[in-house]
Amino acid sequence: MNTDMKRRVFLKGSLAASTVGIAVSAGLLAPQTVLAAWPEKSFHAKSPKDALDGVFGSGQTEASNKIKIKAPDIAENGAVVPVTVKSDIPDVESIAILASANDSPLIALFNLGQNAMADVSARIKMGKTGDVIAVVKAGGKLYANRKGVKVTIGGCGG
Repeated sequence: MNTDMKRRVFLKGSLAASTVGIAVSAGLLAPQTVLAAWPEKSFHAKSPKDALDGVFGSGQTEASNKIKIKAPDIAENGAVVPVTVKSDIPDVESIAILASANDSPLIALFNLGQNAMADVSARIKMGKTGDVIAVVKAGGKLYANRKGVKVTIGGCGG
């Protein structure tokens, strides 16, 4: 690496560190605020119902075909399963993604802003074959849909 490249890398790193420092000192970036809202117990729950109870205060959902789950039928690597959830339900507040067969089924929780498009994606880990469950909170109600995914290699079973 020549001197110009080293200087450029140093300057980029310094600029990034300065920006983060300014944001933290201005109160724009407050990790304690973000972590305080994290529902830790829900992410360690052992059943989908317990996880939903912790996040939404209820595990009661209504089945809905207005929730579309895009995930592979067969996941060749359970460590990286691409999942996309979209919903046509109006006024979506949040979307949770769960893997029913995992020891801790709650994988992701997305809190959406007002008028946000209900379209989220994640790469999830599935320990073994099971359902991917998408739960949408809209208008104070919980709606759910599920899709079966068979894990072949890379999972903890099949």
